[in-house]
Amino acid sequence: MHTDSSCSTQLIDGDGVFNVTGVYTFIKEVKLEECGLSYAVVSIMGPQSSGKSTLLNNLFGTKFREMDAFKGRSQTTKGIWVARCAGIEPCTIVMDLEGTDGRERGEDDTAFEKQSALFALAVSDIVLINMWCHDIGREQAANKPLLKTVFQAMMQLFSPRKTTLMFVIRDKTRTPLENLEPLLREDILKIWDSVPKPQAHKETLLSEFFNVEVVALSSYEEKEEQFKEQVASLRQRFFYSVAPGGLAGDRRGVVPANAFAFSAGQMWQVIKDNKDLDLPAHKVMVATVRCEEIANEKFSHFMENEDWCQLEEASQSAPVTGFGKKLSLILQSCLSEYDTEATYFDEGVRSSKRQQLQEKLLQLVQPAFQDVLGHLRSGTLENFKEAFEKALNAGEGFSSSAHSCAQSCISRFDKGCEEAVIEQANWDTSKTREKLQRDIDDHIDSVRAAKLSELTTLYESKLNEALAGPVEALLDGANDETWPTIRKLLKREAELAVFGFSNALSGFEMDEETRNKMLSDIEIYAQGVVEGKAKEEAGRVLMRMKDRFATIFSHDSDSMPRVWTGKEDIRAITKMARSASLKLLSVMAIIRLENELDNVEKILSVALVDSTNNTASSKSITTVDSLASSTWEQVAPTKTVITPVQCKSLWRQFKNETQYTVTQAISAQEANRRNNNWMPPPWAMVALVVLGFNEFMTLLRNPLYIGFFFVVYLVAKAMWVQLDISAEFRNGALPGLISLSTKLLPTGMNLLRKLAEQGQAPSADSNPQARVSSSVGSSSFSSLSSTETISNNTKDD
Repeated sequence: MHTDSSCSTQLIDGDGVFNVTGVYTFIKEVKLEECGLSYAVVSIMGPQSSGKSTLLNNLFGTKFREMDAFKGRSQTTKGIWVARCAGIEPCTIVMDLEGTDGRERGEDDTAFEKQSALFALAVSDIVLINMWCHDIGREQAANKPLLKTVFQAMMQLFSPRKTTLMFVIRDKTRTPLENLEPLLREDILKIWDSVPKPQAHKETLLSEFFNVEVVALSSYEEKEEQFKEQVASLRQRFFYSVAPGGLAGDRRGVVPANAFAFSAGQMWQVIKDNKDLDLPAHKVMVATVRCEEIANEKFSHFMENEDWCQLEEASQSAPVTGFGKKLSLILQSCLSEYDTEATYFDEGVRSSKRQQLQEKLLQLVQPAFQDVLGHLRSGTLENFKEAFEKALNAGEGFSSSAHSCAQSCISRFDKGCEEAVIEQANWDTSKTREKLQRDIDDHIDSVRAAKLSELTTLYESKLNEALAGPVEALLDGANDETWPTIRKLLKREAELAVFGFSNALSGFEMDEETRNKMLSDIEIYAQGVVEGKAKEEAGRVLMRMKDRFATIFSHDSDSMPRVWTGKEDIRAITKMARSASLKLLSVMAIIRLENELDNVEKILSVALVDSTNNTASSKSITTVDSLASSTWEQVAPTKTVITPVQCKSLWRQFKNETQYTVTQAISAQEANRRNNNWMPPPWAMVALVVLGFNEFMTLLRNPLYIGFFFVVYLVAKAMWVQLDISAEFRNGALPGLISLSTKLLPTGMNLLRKLAEQGQAPSADSNPQARVSSSVGSSSFSSLSSTETISNNTKDD
């Protein structure tokens, strides 16, 4: 790399190869990229060894290689070289072109000459034509082929810009410049007229393409000091050459300094390929490429921007406060940098690429924006749920709470969206807002459904509690007032539930039809509780009938247990108990929630109870057949709980299962009757007294007999009590005799053992016989007492 900015760099070598690396290095060294449009390009053409490099070095302070006069005239500059003018503002780049008419190139000279001339005209603002003074006015002057080349090259430019042609007359003679200039201009016009032109430019004047300037310089070798003074004076004209009225042309096709290298390379490639050079199109192409490069560079810088990376990362986890403002600043900074670097390029291209850059940036940041909106939406929804729940818990009305909380949360969401939206994009947040609104509405609907379900469940449970137990108790004690009482109970509880439920629903905004339906459902539910309980109890009707039968049959009117003494009318009691059970069956057979008359009880009574009476055979058959049906007369099937056929079957089963109880009662009566008749008839007792008078008198005359028989009586009484003879004969004479035969010997042995134990006990009485008598007497009485106690307890049981 060159350390001195005035050092030259070969732009195009002698073989026509563009030095891409060298020119980019040169631009960086001279800091051309910083100049924007404030720079000028000067090129010089002329015959070989005409002192072009010497002129440039003295005029611009460059260091182009100069010809060594002592070595003879030869080609010094090969290709095209470039350098920065020293000390001239604005930045001026000068190009030294290979001389024309050189013997080194031979036949190839014309091709390269035309290419380099066209390149110089396309790139340069000012073109210096170096020519000898003695060629002015000569038909065969060395500069004529050069001028033809320049003018022909100008015709190849599709839409050329106006370039300044400065003719530098070298080695001026004594002839004044005022006299030389008209001759030179005349020669230039002749050459211009002689150059073939396209049809569009047949009548075009030279002045429309070129600003022609003429200057004259003394001989460098003969009058060096004068030459340098003239060059110094000429140098002043190149200061601020691009300013209005400056030396440079109209600069219509100028490209920004940072695109100079690319533009020059593309121009040379087009020229080398022998194609027409369309400068406007080239300008657009250069602008397109460079603006795209700048846009890509800024896009890459944006992706690596630390603030953006932090913002993107933060947006993935939670809402970002001031997201839109922060991101707008980052985007604006990026776009401003693009505008700064692309400001000198074609406006249409620049704007188009800026728009593309902005679209790419917006595509890049939009996911983060959507994340922020998503977090904002979810956060708002959660806030709504919390606020809504608190409002409901505080006792506020459902609809008012839902409306106020939803409106507040939507307003906060709108404010958050305003903070999240960026200035560079007109993104629509309405879809997210609509989704939030739908989510809020869905939540309100779900909470409404849950609350309504809770209310419905609450009042249903109240109805169930208020109806189930009483209805069960009423059905258990079934009578003529059972269903009227149930109807009153149902009406009262249903009205209370509907009133409370209606008040509870007042906080919910709903149409009248829905409200009425819900209230109607509560009434239907209450009715369903009663019907369900009736059906449930109907499933236990047989058990209820048996319980009622047992209660009435086994207890008297004072609810005391019956003792079957033989005086009770078992037939009447049985009929009464069965009638009560039949009443229970008739009450449970159908549901009577409407106050409608029915003949179910009459049908059952005639078919099941009265059929047992001694009636005509045909009448009995007809009555029984009235139960051979699955429906009751004048009763809807939906109100039927127990069908006639089922009633008949239940009654048959009921009679079979209660028959044993009746049989037991009859057997108990008979046994009690037998127990009460063990004494002999009265006539037998009179005969016994009459016939046994003598034996009775004998006992009175001999007291020992009385003592003996008394002892026998005590032993017999003890045996009677111990064996419980009366209880044994309750089940019949034969079973009693068999049972006594098995108990007689063990009981007698037990009494003798007790007598023996008491006889062996010591006594203070001196009379042994009295002690034995006393022992036997006391033992007998104790045995008798204990036996009587046991017997009495057994009877009570």
